[in-house]
Amino acid sequence: MSKTDKTFNVDLIKVGDLSFSKFIDAADIEIKVQEIADSIREDYHEKHPMFLVVMNGAFIFAADMIRKLDFPCELNFVRIKSYHGTETTGKVDIYMPPNLNLQNRHLIIVEDIIDTGNTMAAFIPELKLHKPASLAITSILVKPEAHLHDFITDYPGFIIPNKFVVGYGLDYDGMGRNLKDLYQLSMT
Repeated sequence: MSKTDKTFNVDLIKVGDLSFSKFIDAADIEIKVQEIADSIREDYHEKHPMFLVVMNGAFIFAADMIRKLDFPCELNFVRIKSYHGTETTGKVDIYMPPNLNLQNRHLIIVEDIIDTGNTMAAFIPELKLHKPASLAITSILVKPEAHLHDFITDYPGFIIPNKFVVGYGLDYDGMGRNLKDLYQLSMT
């Protein structure tokens, strides 16, 4: 069940057993994705980068961003799991395609959200073992208040407070990824 106004903008929604309020509008997300794509184009247009998309959450961001790039690049998907419900588990499981040659490649990790940084703290050392030419990170959302590790998000999207969000690829127990806007956990 959702409450909507007369223009059908959804301001308060229910995902599973939790309520969420609209946080970032789809139009603002599109502008931010274009800004990120423009920055990546400037830095990588002659480097034939490989994007490593962290599934499942980053697939929508990656698809939107990749379509804005007009130079040769590759796309591969990795699965990194560290959440259950609204909480990080502290345990990180990494699944990469077998026989993926990363040596001397310019790699760009595409994430949906960087909060504690546990995922990247586990994934970056794994990638460095493959001796890439360079390694960068982009994420549509970054929560600096939650960071437990020291690394840089090279192409950050929105800097947000340490609150749980859904939509634009992010989920709550598998639901809400399809929402075009981002919603923040509501305490009401």
